[in-house]
Amino acid sequence: MPELPRVTIDALLLSSKAPPYSPHRGAPEIGDNIGLMFTNSASGKRAFYAPGLGELEPHILDAMRKADLLLVDGTVWTDDEMIRLGITKKTGKDMGHLAQSGAGGMIEVLDSIDRHGVQKVLIHINNTNPILIEEGPERRILSEHDIDVAHDGMTFEL
Repeated sequence: MPELPRVTIDALLLSSKAPPYSPHRGAPEIGDNIGLMFTNSASGKRAFYAPGLGELEPHILDAMRKADLLLVDGTVWTDDEMIRLGITKKTGKDMGHLAQSGAGGMIEVLDSIDRHGVQKVLIHINNTNPILIEEGPERRILSEHDIDVAHDGMTFEL
């Protein structure tokens, strides 16, 4: 690709819900959701991008462990966040997203990736997620775990 010289892009199938605009929303099909692995052939560095992670299968965890940059689902802090706020009757899991906090949450998953120098960034953040409050306790917890929150204008280099 001329826009990304020396970068290859590989798609990985994700287990998640089909996006709201998909004709398969009620019955997801293989390929409705993908993650992308970007590899810079000059540097050998890799970025893994997955805005919707409903389940972390072995091939996805393997890809995450190989990446130098992780751009992963940060939709909700708790699984029941939007229910408690009266916004929906669906959990994060029902919508195809892992919560960040709690057992098996994204923080725990990212903590298990112990390669030196891996940058961990949460993307696809719902407006109900308290990590958007920069001085809030949830943001401090993420900081303690060396996890960043994406923001407009953020750039990365592989």
